[in-house]
Amino acid sequence: MRIPAIVLAGAALTLGLAACGSGGSSGGASSGGSDVKIGLSVSTLNNPYFVQLRTGAEAEAKKLGATLTVTDAQNDASQQVNQVQNFASQGMKAIIINPVDSDAAAPAVKLAERSSIPVLAVDRGVNGAQVTQTVASDNVAGGKLAAQELAKQLGEKGKVVVLQGVAGTSASRDRGKGFTEGIAGYPGIQVVAQQPADFDRTKGLDVMTNLLQSHPDVTGVFAENDEMALGAIKALGGKAGTSVKVVGFDGTPDGLKAIEGGTLAASVAQQPALLGQQAVQNAVKAAKGEKLPATLDVPVKIATKDNASEFSAS
Repeated sequence: MRIPAIVLAGAALTLGLAACGSGGSSGGASSGGSDVKIGLSVSTLNNPYFVQLRTGAEAEAKKLGATLTVTDAQNDASQQVNQVQNFASQGMKAIIINPVDSDAAAPAVKLAERSSIPVLAVDRGVNGAQVTQTVASDNVAGGKLAAQELAKQLGEKGKVVVLQGVAGTSASRDRGKGFTEGIAGYPGIQVVAQQPADFDRTKGLDVMTNLLQSHPDVTGVFAENDEMALGAIKALGGKAGTSVKVVGFDGTPDGLKAIEGGTLAASVAQQPALLGQQAVQNAVKAAKGEKLPATLDVPVKIATKDNASEFSAS
């Protein structure tokens, strides 16, 4: 995905455009972030994972007394660039971006940088531009964990398909990289197909339905998020959890319910609320001129039927 003529010069900052996407704000009279205005552009709020991320961000902003404005890019990279431009023109002291597309986000980040506004990336990185900090799970490590768990579930042999996320996102690329590296350690497992389903449950259902036509003997599925995994489970019907093992990624509430119900074998559990919380916490620090490390890794862990209740309670 490429953005047409985004870098038109700093003049774009003078455009008093209304904020794009649905949004809200939160603030409170606490210490630490008073008078700090922060903009957060989320790739999509049509996904429970990112709703949790927003919730964590809003709670932290309230705790710190910062004002947080949240916009929904609706998986539209052009719209997200407009949102970041608007944040810059509205005098935000820091901007947090959860990129729709890691490459397409670069012009917006550079625009904010020219206005000396710190930009933090959350959950997904930005390519081609320097952000103040990237707050994310270690997706490569998570992909390797998924490969190890799926191999264990399959007895280290079988045919596997991979449902990929949104092309161009660092999360999809890194999870796929980790899974490919991890599954290479199991010569008895063959990856017979990889296809994007854009982190979407309905697309996961459609893609898995089509893949079953050409690969009816598949025994394992790795989906790069739980939404696609849940779509795949619907396509598999009675095979899910029995003759076909499905491993997801995120550890969402619906994913954890599917694990407890036996249709989803496992998920690489992230902590989206914690990602949002730490992004806001560090955005306040950056707005005050504090130096931050370039990356902040939030740990991931495999959730299975044995320990799913730990994540459900969190």
